[in-house]
Amino acid sequence: MSRRRRFRTKSKFLNWILDWVDAILFAVVVVTLINVFWFQSFKIPSSSMESSLYTGDHLFVSKLTYGARLPMTPLTIPFTHNTIGRGESYSTSVQWKYKRLPGIRKVRRGDYVVFGFPNGDTVLSKAPVEDYYTMVRYMGRENAINAFGPVIVRPMDKKDHYVKRCVALPGDTLEVRDGLVWVNGEQQTVWPGVQLSYQVVTTGRELNPKIVDEMGLNVKELQFFPALPGYPEIPLTASMLEKVKGMKNVVSVECALQTDSLSWREVFPFSAEYNWTRDYYGPLWIPRKGATVELTESNLPLYERIIRDYEHSDVQAALNAGSYTFKQDYYFMMGDNRHNSLDSRYWGFVPEDHVVGRPAVIWLSTDAGRKFPKNIRWGRFFKFL
Repeated sequence: MSRRRRFRTKSKFLNWILDWVDAILFAVVVVTLINVFWFQSFKIPSSSMESSLYTGDHLFVSKLTYGARLPMTPLTIPFTHNTIGRGESYSTSVQWKYKRLPGIRKVRRGDYVVFGFPNGDTVLSKAPVEDYYTMVRYMGRENAINAFGPVIVRPMDKKDHYVKRCVALPGDTLEVRDGLVWVNGEQQTVWPGVQLSYQVVTTGRELNPKIVDEMGLNVKELQFFPALPGYPEIPLTASMLEKVKGMKNVVSVECALQTDSLSWREVFPFSAEYNWTRDYYGPLWIPRKGATVELTESNLPLYERIIRDYEHSDVQAALNAGSYTFKQDYYFMMGDNRHNSLDSRYWGFVPEDHVVGRPAVIWLSTDAGRKFPKNIRWGRFFKFL
């Protein structure tokens, strides 16, 4: 009889504890391997992808489609991403180089993609959800840190996760006209979930709440202004737009397009030379691995962060050379809720090494604005994407 067998025979209580420890360790290892190499669960935290993906959607994200990205910060508390309580859930004492396993295919235009938020390398500890770089542009670095610091610097694989739709691939030239995306001179497909905001003027009465609810809009988020009378902004897909136009108490519907830039600080590349807005943007060429671009003082704002932060090269040396050759692919991501989405228009390109995976299925969806059981969106259970 082995030593452990004699010990287990003498102490049933310790035997019970050991069985549980073995089971827990096994579960941790198995789930960790599944999360790293196959699938991982994510929750949609905001409305930037409505009406395609809803706030409260719980997704299984496939790591197999684009190839699993191996951990770069391996010393992490199991089942956490970057925080636990008020602290960080990882240690940077061990850092591995970026490596991705072969995937089934590359990212395609129109794909939903989960990726690390490019601006998430630096976070203000008292305002972790806010974009650090945006706050620095408006407040100044010292003021931002004094008010909301200190700052937390995160490794690339510990940035917060975002989900958007890929609208432009490496080597594409993107432009936004009248709120619609054009790629390489052709208007891109307007997917069913894509929505823009519209000003809706009525005869003085509010829209029928039952019809609004059936369209999938949240009645509580719509603000009726009697002085208009109507709604300054309602997010509508193409099909919703036709239904609203057909309502008897609707006088007019006009798209809320942003024609003038409020400030050069508002949209990428944050330069006064580029007078772009969310609805009139570009043309912008998307960097491709191995491609060489002529580098000048004029176009430097477009590629400076890529050179310095994503590819760790010398910006001044590249500028002196007059050209730069990119080391990896980049993508342009946009939310389907085009007028309520912080996406590539506001922070630039998404590097290939930031790509996490492709949402494959919605396994649960809940509406935080409703009570159980009405908060369960039963029609979205196990919806394949």
